[in-house]
Amino acid sequence: MASKIEDTQDVCIKERPIELDYRIHWNKKLGSGISGPVRLCTNKETGKMFAMKCLTDSTRSRQEAKVHFMCSGHRNIVNVVDVYANAMALPGETRPIARIFLIMELMEGGELFEKIRNHVRFTEKEAREVAKQIGVGLHHIHSFNVAHRDLKPENLLLKENTESIHVKIADFGFAKVDRGDLITPQFTPYYASPQVLEAQRYLRAQKSGKYPYLKKPYTYDKTCDLWSLGVIIYVMLCGYPPFYSEVPSKQMSHGMRRKIAAGEYDFPDKEWSKVSKQAKDCINRLLCVEPNRRMTIDEFLEHGWIQNDNIPDTVLFTPKIIADDGAFKDVMDGHAAELTNMRLASKQIRLKPIELSKNPIIMKRKAFHVANNENSKDKVKLKSNEEDEGTTVLSQQDNSQFSLLAAKALRDIIAFCLMMKPVHPNIIQESYTGDKLTGLVLDALQKTQGNQAIENAFITESWDGKKFTSSVNKSRLAKTLSEIMLQAERVSTL
Repeated sequence: MASKIEDTQDVCIKERPIELDYRIHWNKKLGSGISGPVRLCTNKETGKMFAMKCLTDSTRSRQEAKVHFMCSGHRNIVNVVDVYANAMALPGETRPIARIFLIMELMEGGELFEKIRNHVRFTEKEAREVAKQIGVGLHHIHSFNVAHRDLKPENLLLKENTESIHVKIADFGFAKVDRGDLITPQFTPYYASPQVLEAQRYLRAQKSGKYPYLKKPYTYDKTCDLWSLGVIIYVMLCGYPPFYSEVPSKQMSHGMRRKIAAGEYDFPDKEWSKVSKQAKDCINRLLCVEPNRRMTIDEFLEHGWIQNDNIPDTVLFTPKIIADDGAFKDVMDGHAAELTNMRLASKQIRLKPIELSKNPIIMKRKAFHVANNENSKDKVKLKSNEEDEGTTVLSQQDNSQFSLLAAKALRDIIAFCLMMKPVHPNIIQESYTGDKLTGLVLDALQKTQGNQAIENAFITESWDGKKFTSSVNKSRLAKTLSEIMLQAERVSTL
C-alpha cells in the first residue's frame, strides 16, 4: 500500500476562546477517551451538536490533534472539525490551565458492542460487514503511514442510532506516524500483539540498567493494528476474547503473555461450530505471531471472508453472552480503572481481570483449563505464578473496606473450614458444605464488598458469584483468609 505524504497541512489550532463559538454542556459527559473526557457541545451559529474532547496542552496532545485531523474526512473515521488552544478553568477549578479542545462529530449511535448487545439476531454476515467497515477505516489510517495503536471495541462508534450499522474509528490518543521507530508499548491487554508486549519487556529491561548491551530499542510497526483487529473480530463472533489471564489478581498474567507470544487460542465448539471456515481463517491470518506473515490491511480487505457476498446468516451467540450486565461490563469496560496508566511501562496496568468476569464462557474455559492441568507440571507453575503475582496481597483500598462485622464474617468462615470434619483430608465435599458455607461466603462478600483480595480467595475455590461449583480445599481457604486478615491488621497499625 503506497502511503500518502505524511506531513500534510497541519491542523489549524485556534486561539480564540472556544466559548465564543461553542456552548459547552459541562454536565453532559459522553465518555472518556484514553487521554481526556468527552462532553457535549453546541455550535452557537448553527445549533448543531458536537462532541468535545478536553486535553491538557502538551506536545502529545497537539500530536493527537494533528494525526486525528490528518486522518479525518473518511466515512469510517470520527471527524475532527475544530481544534482550540485555550487557557481555561473547568467547573470546580480555581485557576486556568492550558488545554487543547478537539471538536468532533457527534456519534449518536454509541458504542458498537452496545448495539450488538441489544441486537436480538446478530449474524455472521452482519459481523463480516462490520469487520469490513473497520478494515476500510484502518486502511485509510494506514495510508497515512499512521499506526492507531489502540484499536478496541470501545473505540468503535456508530454514527447514528438506526437499524443499519455505520462504524467509525475513534480516539487517536496513541496514534503515531510509523517511521519504524514505534518503541513505546501502547496497548490494552486483551488486544496487544506479541510485538507490543516484546517492546514493553525490552523497554523495562533497558530501564533496569542490568543489560548494558541492550543499546538499540525494540521496534514494531502498524501491523500491531491488524492483530487487534483479529481479536475484535474473534470477540464479535463469539462474545469473549481469545486470550485471558489465568491469575485472578493480574490483568496480564505470565500465562496470558505466553499464549499471546505463541499465538495459542482455540475455537470452542459450542460457539464456533457453525461459524464459517473462512471467518476462522481470517482470524488465524490476523492473529499470526510473526508480523511479516500477518495479513496487511490490503490483504485483509481482499480476504475471501470479506469479499464473499454469500456469507451465511448464521445467528451468533454473541448478543446472549454479552447480554448479562456483568458480563457485558467486564468484556467492554474491563480495560478500565485508570486509562491514563495503561500505556506507561513504568507503572502497573490497572485493569479489571477477565478472570473476575461474570461471563459464563470465560468461567467455563477457566474450569476446563484448571481441570486439564490438575495433575500436570503446569499446575505447579500456575501455583508459583499465583504466589509470585500476590493473589492475596491487600491494597490500601482493600484494607479500608474492613470493619468489625467484616472481620467476624471472615472468622466464621475460617472456623467453619477448620472445624468441619472432612470426608477426605483437607477437602470439604459439597454435601458437607451445602447451604451453610455458601451462606457464610455471601454474608462475608456483602460486608467486604469491593475487596478484591477476598473475592479472589473465593474465586480460587471455584466460586461463581452465587455458589461453589466444585469441592472446596478447606485448609487453603482458611489459610488464605487468615493471611488477608493478618495483612489488614498490619496495615491498620502503620
